[in-house]
Amino acid sequence: MSGLKGRVALCTGAGRPGGLGEAILARLAREGCRVVVSDLGRPPADLEAAHLASSEDAERVAHGLRAAGAEVLAVPLDVRDEAQVEAAVARTVEAFGRLDILVNNAGIGFLMEPLLETSRTHWQTVLDVNLMGAFLCTKHAARQMVRQGQGGRIVNVASQAAKSGFPHLAGYVASKHGLVGFTRSIAIELGGDGITVNAVCPNHVTTGLGAKQNEYYARVRGQTMEQFLAAMRARIPLGRPGLPEDTAAAVAFLASDDARYITGEAMNVSGGEEQH
Repeated sequence: MSGLKGRVALCTGAGRPGGLGEAILARLAREGCRVVVSDLGRPPADLEAAHLASSEDAERVAHGLRAAGAEVLAVPLDVRDEAQVEAAVARTVEAFGRLDILVNNAGIGFLMEPLLETSRTHWQTVLDVNLMGAFLCTKHAARQMVRQGQGGRIVNVASQAAKSGFPHLAGYVASKHGLVGFTRSIAIELGGDGITVNAVCPNHVTTGLGAKQNEYYARVRGQTMEQFLAAMRARIPLGRPGLPEDTAAAVAFLASDDARYITGEAMNVSGGEEQH
């Protein structure tokens, strides 16, 4: 893909080995980008540490990228904290001199529960990470891109849940629908500065988080894991769930010069399962 060599890309929520963020940065690094791994590091008290990437996880991701030949910076980042967001952008510019690509990948999808049992705290936490975090990171990354005067790329990792509803995930679905609306709005605002803003909408990807969703829904539906996965494959025209590399390829395309006339889009990466 053209135009990625030498660019600097920051991806949030990238500290979990085997996750979407790692795959996205690995693909961008192979295309010649210098990359920034960002994730919580030390899980905050209000989130369940078992579902989150630790600082050791993030360092393993960074080590793997360096071993493959990439220039890598790792920064701790709670995307809900504006001061941390500003600091992450500043550290990126200090290390690499610029910021060209932001991938808003940080998200919470493990709080699965029926609406009537959903607490206000859980609802707010999901929206704060998935939507407020994307707003804060976009605001400060875009300020830097505007200062540089050479345009930029912002890619929001939404979901099939940005297009369709799913039971027991009302907060997640609402936040991802909101993320697509945010994408469309700021694409209009930032177009004059040469900054494109797009979203990718993958269907189910069996990362660590995806495996927990599989377990939950199989249990709720009274299915074995084999039955649940067989039903998933049957409803996807291409016959398999998504891979992290599928989403990473779409992100790399939207970050490249090949997509310089594409903005405000929400691209499905779903094997044909989602078609609107």
